[in-house]
Amino acid sequence: MKTIQFIQVTPEQLQEAILNGVKEQLDGLKANFQAKEPNQYLTRNQVKELLNVDLSTLYNWNRRKILKPYGIGGRVYYKRSEIEAVIVELKVKK
Repeated sequence: MKTIQFIQVTPEQLQEAILNGVKEQLDGLKANFQAKEPNQYLTRNQVKELLNVDLSTLYNWNRRKILKPYGIGGRVYYKRSEIEAVIVELKVKK
């Protein structure tokens, strides 16, 4: 086992140096950390009501690849995050 000698370093200075190093590492992790949220899936009827459109409009958006449908057991679902991502801000002329 190797030994390390600290010359002219007080225990308080060593403790502060360690705490600063740990704090820097934690700040770096916090900057890049994004909490993973579970996907929320909506049915066609929920999307229809959310966007106030008809089911035929959803069908057309699926064909034109505007929305990406997901299915299981003959049912169709959409990810809420993807629906919110395709909605764009309109530029209004003044």
